[in-house]
Amino acid sequence: MAASVSLACVIAMWVLAGRRGRAEGAQPAGIPGPPAARMFNRGYWLVVVAEVVLLFGGIAVFRAWERPEETNVAWIAFVVGVHFIALAPAWKHRGIILPGVILSLFGVAGLVLSATSAVEWVPFVSGVLSGVTLLAGCLFFARRGLASLSVQDRVAVVSGGDTD
Repeated sequence: MAASVSLACVIAMWVLAGRRGRAEGAQPAGIPGPPAARMFNRGYWLVVVAEVVLLFGGIAVFRAWERPEETNVAWIAFVVGVHFIALAPAWKHRGIILPGVILSLFGVAGLVLSATSAVEWVPFVSGVLSGVTLLAGCLFFARRGLASLSVQDRVAVVSGGDTD
């Protein structure tokens, strides 16, 4: 139930932020440059390619080593965490480093657990806690972006149009 409410909040904030962007032709405060050019630059694509190679390559290695399937959850959390850390300089946005570090640590913890008799805890530690971290990060940044708007901008976001 809590996850459903959190997801609904994230979606609502995303829709509101999208309305603001369309209404004003702008992006959230504190993010310089055109959004597409800034986010989908060469650094982004290098990180994405490396992430795909690491994800599927690592899972294949764990399969060859006959590791428990839970190991894959830990590996995914680790690689996604590292991907956020690597994207921070590419996007010039330090705010994504902390969630990246937390996800990486949950991944490492899961990898350690997968080598013990506590392997059944890996999906919770590396999966559920990583998901909670991502949701919390989304809510934090969405709230911060909406909080940076003036009262007039907030009215425009909610109404879906301009207040002029």
